[in-house]
Amino acid sequence: MSWSTAMLSQMTKVVTKGTTPTTLGEPFTDSGVNFIKAEALNGDSNLEPHGIACISESTHEKLKRSILEVGDVLVTIAGAQVGKCGFVREEHLPCNTNQAVGIVRADHLKTEPRFLYYFFKQPQTFARCQSIGASQAAQPNVNLTILRGFTVPCPTLERQRHIASILTAYDDLIENNRRRMALLEEAARKLYREWFVRLRFPGHKHTPIRNCLPEGWERKRLGDLCEAIRDISSPDKVDADTPYIGLEHIPRRSISQTDWGHAVDVSSSKHKFSAGDILFGKIRPYFHKVSLAFVDGVASSDAIVIRPKEANFHSLVLMAVSSDAFVAMTAQTMKEGAKMPRADWKQMQAHEVLRPSGQVLEAFNRLIVPITEQLRNLTFQTRKLRTARDRLLPKLMNGEITL
Repeated sequence: MSWSTAMLSQMTKVVTKGTTPTTLGEPFTDSGVNFIKAEALNGDSNLEPHGIACISESTHEKLKRSILEVGDVLVTIAGAQVGKCGFVREEHLPCNTNQAVGIVRADHLKTEPRFLYYFFKQPQTFARCQSIGASQAAQPNVNLTILRGFTVPCPTLERQRHIASILTAYDDLIENNRRRMALLEEAARKLYREWFVRLRFPGHKHTPIRNCLPEGWERKRLGDLCEAIRDISSPDKVDADTPYIGLEHIPRRSISQTDWGHAVDVSSSKHKFSAGDILFGKIRPYFHKVSLAFVDGVASSDAIVIRPKEANFHSLVLMAVSSDAFVAMTAQTMKEGAKMPRADWKQMQAHEVLRPSGQVLEAFNRLIVPITEQLRNLTFQTRKLRTARDRLLPKLMNGEITL
């Protein structure tokens, strides 16, 4: 079955774009109203926290054109990631957005907002946005006139809601996994801070202090506990379906490596890594891209592959190099390259790390290892859910199958 079609402008109340506060001389703030930047749109229904800033309530009121509502579909209309989309939920309100983001507000009498979201989520819609963006002379962009003219399938409103409900069920499971992973990661970070920064580890009250350290603890260089692996492989020696992790795949402020491509998509030599290795994005290290690999594969040369020298150092090294303090230190000591700053492994490996007594290290591993195992399991569950959803998506949207 194929659906009738209509232009996007016929199915919406508003197709507009946001406003950047700085154009009005208004600054960003540490707290207040959520301000959604293009970086928050990842093509999934959740919005990336690192892409959400804050503005004051007074600034929010001044940016009237871009005050968002529940059900608004957001689309990146400028920049390299043109075509990425997101969806505004109740938990995001109040919120606003900038001029690199298009706002598509459905006419509820004609269309289901999530149906429009899934229209933009289709690979062919994203590809069209990318093609239009690439044809521009300067920065990639899709102007609003072109966006309003997009042809959208329009089955009955009841059918739209049914299609959206099927796909939303997958997204809800994915979002639930994401939240569980965020809680697990925060638990691991808090545990590291409590034991290794505040030194409130089990038995700390009864542990004597020697030379400003708990008895049995040592100050070590990071390089004493781990090493940077440089196992370089050329593309012709790697299977096409080998997982490939570039900087674009490494998440910000998350140790869970949930996304990767395939070696068939790369043409230059890459660094081999193994499941359990830690990947540290060395370009602009202040972006805080540090993750744990759950598969064997190859990585961009813009990532440092870190491998603990002993298995029992793994949890300690992982939490140390992904900590805010370590990333901040790395950003302060980075090398200024010809094009962009890079993390310097020589400086990184000299960073001081506290190595606890064997008993405390074993206790820390007993708590962190199950967390990383859960993160791994949730990652593969989520990838399966995404694969199933993405296979259904185009078939449901074009009427090829009706459930």
